[in-house]
Amino acid sequence: MADNARAKRLADLIREVVAQKLQRGIKDPRLGSHVTITDTRVTGDLREATVFYTVYGDDEERAAAAAGLESAKGVLRSAVGAAAGVKFTPTLTFVADALPDNARTIEDLLDKARQSDAKVREVSAGAAYAGEADPYKKPGEDEDDAAE
Repeated sequence: MADNARAKRLADLIREVVAQKLQRGIKDPRLGSHVTITDTRVTGDLREATVFYTVYGDDEERAAAAAGLESAKGVLRSAVGAAAGVKFTPTLTFVADALPDNARTIEDLLDKARQSDAKVREVSAGAAYAGEADPYKKPGEDEDDAAE
């Protein structure tokens, strides 16, 4: 079993090689400049690598890019093997990264929170206290009330 530093170095190398090969070496029109490699993870035994990617576009372009990556998997693995120089070249698995969708969801939730805060601020603008402005008793007030 390899140490974590070696797996990290191999993951970084795989990410760079795959990104460069997608940009310059693969002529598949489905894998244009709108595919971005975001992260790569390698198992501890260096046998399997998971490559996370994002696609700039709609669902149809995402599906086309996924099919293009699957068809180019062998060429990409060969490029990784040539660059890495390891005994066994890891098998590549491509997974669409959920980070952009999660970020979009969080942004939508933050927008809703801002809108509800603005509504609360609007409603409370002309509001007055239900009782006195300062409901707490001061130390000298009890004595004044007892003297009267």
